Amino acid sequence: MKLLRDFLDSKEHLFHKGGKLEKMYPLYEAIDTFAYTPADVTSGQTHVRDGIDLKRTMITVAMALFPVIIWTLYNTGFQANSVLASTGAEAEGWRASVMALLGLAHDPANIASNMMYGFLWFFPVFLVTQIAGGTVELIFSVVRKHEINEGFLVTGILYPLILPPTIPLWQVAVGIIFGVLVGKEIYGGTGKNIFNPALTARAFLFFAYPAQISGDAVWTAVDGFTGATALGQAAAGGLEAVTYSWSELFFGLVPGSMGETSTLACLLGAIYLISTRIGSWTIMLSVVVGMIVTSTGLNLIGSETNFMFNIPWYYHFVMGGFAFAFVFMATDPVSASMTTKGKWFYGFGIGAMGIVVRCINPAFPEGWMLAILFMNAMAPLIDYFVINSNIKRRMARNG
Repeated sequence: MKLLRDFLDSKEHLFHKGGKLEKMYPLYEAIDTFAYTPADVTSGQTHVRDGIDLKRTMITVAMALFPVIIWTLYNTGFQANSVLASTGAEAEGWRASVMALLGLAHDPANIASNMMYGFLWFFPVFLVTQIAGGTVELIFSVVRKHEINEGFLVTGILYPLILPPTIPLWQVAVGIIFGVLVGKEIYGGTGKNIFNPALTARAFLFFAYPAQISGDAVWTAVDGFTGATALGQAAAGGLEAVTYSWSELFFGLVPGSMGETSTLACLLGAIYLISTRIGSWTIMLSVVVGMIVTSTGLNLIGSETNFMFNIPWYYHFVMGGFAFAFVFMATDPVSASMTTKGKWFYGFGIGAMGIVVRCINPAFPEGWMLAILFMNAMAPLIDYFVINSNIKRRMARNG
């Protein structure tokens, strides 16, 4: 690491004002501060000293995603290897060549095989996300003459996790460019966006290229294989049609978006975020409460034609991307409500609306993306009413 430190110090003058690479200072600053703690210190009595900043906040969220990423690699490979082993089909393309080179058979009982094959599907999506989205971040940083914000660190991890493994890489690039550009940069960048950039990117892909991000043929990384998710099965035939047990859904041994299948992995991330006070337990709890209240209400109403009305809340809890949504997406500190009371309304609204979309709209059996984006737009209005209510109450109290 000393070698890298010496190299960065020797090239620093090129990026400062008057240097040959002055315009590329944001790139140098991003590499320097990502690898090392900034050397700048405060002095005097007028400064607020705190161990937390934007970089450490983003790194904490990234660490909370570690169990999800590990499970993403394993389950993506496990789902594909299970299909290949049961059908006798053979993997195709460069991934099959890499597996053969490493001497790994497509054996779902082999952890190393599952992890490596899952990595070969996840990493290209992750890499394209970092290159395409990072380029947009760099361009705006150069134009605006400020450092590259660390907010993309989390966006660049969340986005691949909410995509199916078979998504074309060019669509990955188009989606993240749209998400960063339209979902964040046009509002002024990190800290000023009203929509979650990762969800904005996925929403664009869903409406622009629905065939590659929905249906039964995109969730398992095997060419030509179709298989319904638990939500798809439930929508078609009710809980009796779901071929996965509650425990399989909880642990995540099911097809789906790469990082959204394991409720357990998401809950481990939630514990870490709450313990470090980075994630809002208020929002997480209120989303769950909103989901339970709304799904229980639909259970009481019942329906003979819409099977989703009869799904109990504890299955909604483990199906689809609910756990990932309430732990990592709804708690985005920039696009969520800021006030304490507002967080309760904001989270409850997500939980209630997500169930309404999931259960009442037969063409869209998953509703958390739309629910969170809608409540992102409502968050400033919620905070406005909460703050004005507090002002009026204080004015009345003080005469």
